[in-house]
Amino acid sequence: MKINWGTAIVIAFVGFISFIMYFVVSMSTNDKYNHDLVTDDYYQQELKYQEDIDKVENAKKLSENISWKKTEKGIVLTFPKDLSIKDIKGKVFLYRPSNKQLDFEIPISLSIHNLLIPDNRLLDGRWNITIDWSYKTNEFMYKNEFNY
Repeated sequence: MKINWGTAIVIAFVGFISFIMYFVVSMSTNDKYNHDLVTDDYYQQELKYQEDIDKVENAKKLSENISWKKTEKGIVLTFPKDLSIKDIKGKVFLYRPSNKQLDFEIPISLSIHNLLIPDNRLLDGRWNITIDWSYKTNEFMYKNEFNY
């Protein structure tokens, strides 16, 4: 059987398309290549983005911002000393970029100006922390990333 050049081109195209389709289907169906969004409600998050920018700018105007340090017990967040702790409300959200199941959120409840995030909740690696908090009627936000 003799194959002319027209038939060879068609066979090459069909082979190439089959090769590409195999990889597209295998990448789409294999759980190893999980394509999760950063957040499930990204559209609502985008709508309130300007509010977050304003909160971050408010936090920059404070005499001192939130600071953190790593200890044997975990991460200690220190809130500004000149603010009354009974008027500080909010939540701390820790986001793990590599694994959505490790994300968690804790409410801010202070007895002193420090808040401890326990060591058993944090695995080694990169974390993004977002502290959305308010003091009386003012709203603030602190964002940072760290390696634990």
